[in-house]
Amino acid sequence: MTTQPFAVEDGPVLDLPVPKITERVITGAAGLPVLGGSLLGLLAGIGSTVVGAAQLAGRTSALGIALVVVGPLLVLGSLLLTFGLTVVSPGQARVVQLLGNYRGTVRSEGLTWLNPFTNRRHISLRIRNHETETTKVNDADGNPIEIAAVVVWQVEDTAMAMFEVDDYADFVAIQTETAVRHIATSYPYDAHHEGQLSLRDGADEVARMLSAEIAARVASAGVRVVESRITRLAYAPEVAQVMLQRQQAGAVVAARRLIVEGAVGMVEEALERLAERDVVELDEERKAAMVSNLLVVLCGERGTQPVVNTGSLYQ
Repeated sequence: MTTQPFAVEDGPVLDLPVPKITERVITGAAGLPVLGGSLLGLLAGIGSTVVGAAQLAGRTSALGIALVVVGPLLVLGSLLLTFGLTVVSPGQARVVQLLGNYRGTVRSEGLTWLNPFTNRRHISLRIRNHETETTKVNDADGNPIEIAAVVVWQVEDTAMAMFEVDDYADFVAIQTETAVRHIATSYPYDAHHEGQLSLRDGADEVARMLSAEIAARVASAGVRVVESRITRLAYAPEVAQVMLQRQQAGAVVAARRLIVEGAVGMVEEALERLAERDVVELDEERKAAMVSNLLVVLCGERGTQPVVNTGSLYQ
């Protein structure tokens, strides 16, 4: 089978089969005139049969024989015409086959007449949602996580959806789960350094890549992906408590770093203002002591008890 490569951004190159059949839109005859003609033909056939039978009652008549022959033919022809009437509802289409060959797709809404010997298969063009089951996989760091996603999709090419895959709805479901597993194993749950993409922090970017990969995987089924989002993301229960402690420790370290940076800035500003206004002249030893005291006051978790020095600065 001939294949065509399809590159997914930041992902593998997929060898998709080249579609053998693509959609072509056809329009049938107006259905209401055919329906009216069929009803008239049916009435005419019944009337002709009745009149012909009356003509033949008790005697032979050429006209009666003709009417008896033509009447049933009109009835059969009218009934045959009604078999070609097809109703197409909004958001739906009919894939038409004749003797196994694809003839086209009817997308126009309303009552349409087609060849009564064709096979007309219904297919929905409405937008659908598919939500995957919660799946346990390992992220890029090897940590077990639970992940689920929802994809919004729609049939775009009816011929490919019908003839290129066995069941396009199941195909979308399986390929979506495959894409979710691949994305989950490609990135860590949490970023370990600044600028690193993670599943938890880069939700929009991960969703964009997930949509691109799903679209690439289901393209051979004539399906268009509207959007996809991760609906559940969590550590697996067996490691959830440990990972929560690690997250809390990271948050504490980040908060401490922010407090220290702010305290250092305040100490620098205090020393600069004291020097600018010539409030007091401090040597290097006194400056170091002042810096130490200020950092203790600013970075301590509990309130400090001030000690008032009633002597000189150096006592």
